[in-house]
Amino acid sequence: MSSSTSNALRYTEAELMRDHERLAPHVVAGRRLHGGFHADGTYQPPRALVRERAFDAWSTALRDRGGDVFPAEASLLTGERLPNAEQQRVLLRNGLDRMFFDSLTIVGKIEARGRLLADVSFPDLQPAIVDDISEMAIGHLGRGLLVAHGLDEGGELESEVGAHDAMWFIARDLVFDEGAHPDADPPDNIARPEAGRRIMPELAPEIEGLVSLLANLLIIEFRAEIGFADTQAILRTADLFTDRREAAELAAEIVERIRTDEAIHVRSLCLYLGELCSVEFKTLDGGTIAGRTLIDRFWDGLVQWATVEQPALSVARIRPAYEAYIATHPDADRVQAAFDAAGVV
Repeated sequence: MSSSTSNALRYTEAELMRDHERLAPHVVAGRRLHGGFHADGTYQPPRALVRERAFDAWSTALRDRGGDVFPAEASLLTGERLPNAEQQRVLLRNGLDRMFFDSLTIVGKIEARGRLLADVSFPDLQPAIVDDISEMAIGHLGRGLLVAHGLDEGGELESEVGAHDAMWFIARDLVFDEGAHPDADPPDNIARPEAGRRIMPELAPEIEGLVSLLANLLIIEFRAEIGFADTQAILRTADLFTDRREAAELAAEIVERIRTDEAIHVRSLCLYLGELCSVEFKTLDGGTIAGRTLIDRFWDGLVQWATVEQPALSVARIRPAYEAYIATHPDADRVQAAFDAAGVV
């Protein structure tokens, strides 16, 4: 960060990508992974030395201007989840482990998709905003912040250091034999399918697209937070993976390190949306509109989808696959009854 007072909230991409120094390397099963460990054994996420300090400074400045970070957290994601952690335990206790194997594989592949943030050029928001955003986080999205986020998820293609995608595959392989089940692929789209709808028609499509991306990413991070916690709970269940208990505990710890990285992403996205709420946007007709008006309108619809529409659609889509898998068990009726009972909260 510049020592100049006038540039106190401006950072270069090199600064925002800087790692902590003198960390012990993060190595699991012979694979070098991103991040590292401080002398006391504490896990340190990558590219966070300046990035987290910058988030502190930008958050303070936002509050000093009368705004605040966006007030959202994972608990807002209500609705049925299939399977929940106890339903996965029912399957695993009955020797039906393919669905859990698939979930670890699919999450790893979804994380790999996140590298898109490092590969795509996003529009500069400044021409669409009245306020000067050069000393805000949203003024640095194209100056390292989105690249850092993408590299956390999918890693650097030219590097042998693994990121979240590799960490998920390693966690899976700690508790499953190689080739235990066929490969699995995630759905094509895990964000809200906008289908060309303009929810913020006052803005140019590319600006709405970037705002939409940031809001959808926050919902995806919240959904991931819940799913990752369930995965850890399953891996730490004493009567599961009994022949690989130590490996399962290590797999759960790898997930904890991923969650530590993801906490930075949640924090940053809440900051971006909070800043967007605090500014005035230029409209296509030559006027202006409060960012709060746009973000609240978009967010309300997104939350409706994420808490009401999407859970019901997801359950309807995947329930038949679970029922068909359970039907392969010699005592399918008993297992199905236990599975259904575990879904009642």
